[in-house]
Amino acid sequence: MSKKRIVAKKPTSEMFSPKSYAKLLEQIKTDIRQTQLRSALSITKELIMLYWHIGKILIEKTLEEGWGAKSIERLSRDLKNDFPDITGFSVRNLQYMRKFSTGYLNANYAAAAAQIPWGHNMLLLDKIEDPAQRLWYVQQALNGGWSRSVLESWIESNLYERKGRAITNFKQTLPPIQSDMAEQALKDPYNLQFVTLESAYREKELEQGLMDHLQKFLVELGGGFAFMGRQYRIEVEGEDYWIDLLFYHVKLRCYVVIELKATAFDPRDAGQMNFYLSAVDDLIRHPEDQPTIGILLCKTKNRVKVEYALRRCSSPIGVSSYETKIIKNLPKNLQSKLPSVEEIEAELSTIETPVNTILRKLSKKKLQTS
Repeated sequence: MSKKRIVAKKPTSEMFSPKSYAKLLEQIKTDIRQTQLRSALSITKELIMLYWHIGKILIEKTLEEGWGAKSIERLSRDLKNDFPDITGFSVRNLQYMRKFSTGYLNANYAAAAAQIPWGHNMLLLDKIEDPAQRLWYVQQALNGGWSRSVLESWIESNLYERKGRAITNFKQTLPPIQSDMAEQALKDPYNLQFVTLESAYREKELEQGLMDHLQKFLVELGGGFAFMGRQYRIEVEGEDYWIDLLFYHVKLRCYVVIELKATAFDPRDAGQMNFYLSAVDDLIRHPEDQPTIGILLCKTKNRVKVEYALRRCSSPIGVSSYETKIIKNLPKNLQSKLPSVEEIEAELSTIETPVNTILRKLSKKKLQTS
């Protein structure tokens, strides 16, 4: 009869070697003390890299010794006892450290992520699975100086998928560095959900909605846009022309003309924009400024039509769509059948409710005492 093979059980979260744990605890404590000694100028980055290192150790212990919740809880208690003046060793934060190390297996990627605050990184770990996309948001947050709430709003609006997606002719009409920067300054579609319009809206109503929420519009446009004017007048050969919205981009060092369209893109829109850009370059632009850029914001667009319209155009133009909050109009044959506000109030006054009963009794009592 063959003997049964005895297989050693893999340690679980409740079963770990005291010596192994003590050695691990001392290792982590040494890492913490060394981090404390480093320059305060880079404390945020140093601390986050410490978190990454601790997370890496936790991953190894989970794989090698089956560490689970109980082990994490014990480690949290011990670190809090040994470093009472340092926050960040809660069970939840230790779990995020492990998640951070899992999300950035490469130390160089972790170092890049460590340039923004830990709270930003926690948000990215919760919201974004793709490491490359997370690092893209890290760079954007770093360049723009975004707060955590601003970062969250850009993630929710799917900025990664919209940035640099407008159809443009910038590569053919601008110098290489300027064209790349201009491409990244545009989005498609623009999220204008803060503007509420009826389904049959006109361009001036869209324009008014943007002016009513100018601060939100500037945030959606992105960093660098400075508002210069609405219905900006330019005079050409004695005739007045009116630009919907004029901006100056402080990073691109150029004027930006934005024309709003309540309809789908029409090839004639590109001709109108080309005229405006030429006029702004001649009449407003300073010699030190880069060529003026045009952005056509259309309700919808057809890629082939846009590409044909821009292919031989010598002015730098981008075409994007936008999304607003639309309220559907009631059919006209039903509008006349709706009761007026006065009729609704009169009808409600006849309905017996506890409030109406109390008000009626109070009214009678007041008449009796007067």
